[in-house]
Amino acid sequence: MDLGLDGRVYIVTGASRGLGLATATALVAEGARVVLNARNTENLDAAAASIGGPDVALPIAGDLAEPDLPERLIASAHARFGRLDGAAISVGGPAAGAVLVGPADAGRQAIDSVFLGTVAMMSAVGRAAGFEGAAIVVVLSSSVRQPLSGLAVSNGLRPGLAMVAKSLADDLGPAGVRVNTLLPGRIDTDRVRELDDRTSDPELSRRRNEEAIPLGRYGHVDEFARVAAFLLSPAASYITGTALAVDGGFTRAL
Repeated sequence: MDLGLDGRVYIVTGASRGLGLATATALVAEGARVVLNARNTENLDAAAASIGGPDVALPIAGDLAEPDLPERLIASAHARFGRLDGAAISVGGPAAGAVLVGPADAGRQAIDSVFLGTVAMMSAVGRAAGFEGAAIVVVLSSSVRQPLSGLAVSNGLRPGLAMVAKSLADDLGPAGVRVNTLLPGRIDTDRVRELDDRTSDPELSRRRNEEAIPLGRYGHVDEFARVAAFLLSPAASYITGTALAVDGGFTRAL
């Protein structure tokens, strides 16, 4: 299937590794060009080089908590590539911890970066790419539908972001702009391996998690990225306001 992404331009945040980098890679493979964003300049430059270099990937370092970041990324897309067709907003994971023991400042930092920064990015891209065929995908987590052990802050913030994205889909729908969220489960990324490593027996933790997944394994980043690229593409032109799980069947809620 031709996704119709050739020549289109997307911002991808959280793009130096994991799901963000995999999504950017999939977009470029389909003919799109990308503005990559993450906090670490060195890692971001390496990511841009790995998927094709300056002709297709422009790295712009920054934190979602920075108020001017959305406009910088949008301006950079237009300056380098002459257009903007949407964004894949990969939201970083807040610090792990339980409700009773989590530090209060971790929650406040996550609200600034993960929640408010993501809302600002969604809104800015929605205004800038306000034309038929533009699309936004927000990468959240299966915790939108059921809590994950030891991730209290994430469990609190991600369902709220899913509802903001749903509201934005209503607001932008008349202009033909689509907004969807993706809910990855146990995809084999550095972040998920770090969560397993926090347990007393990482191998046992992974084995038990795999047993709870109907497909019996962790997902691969490219399996997730292909879904993200599809939702951003014209091939998904009648899908908006949807929260789609990419989790091998792990989530028990509909």
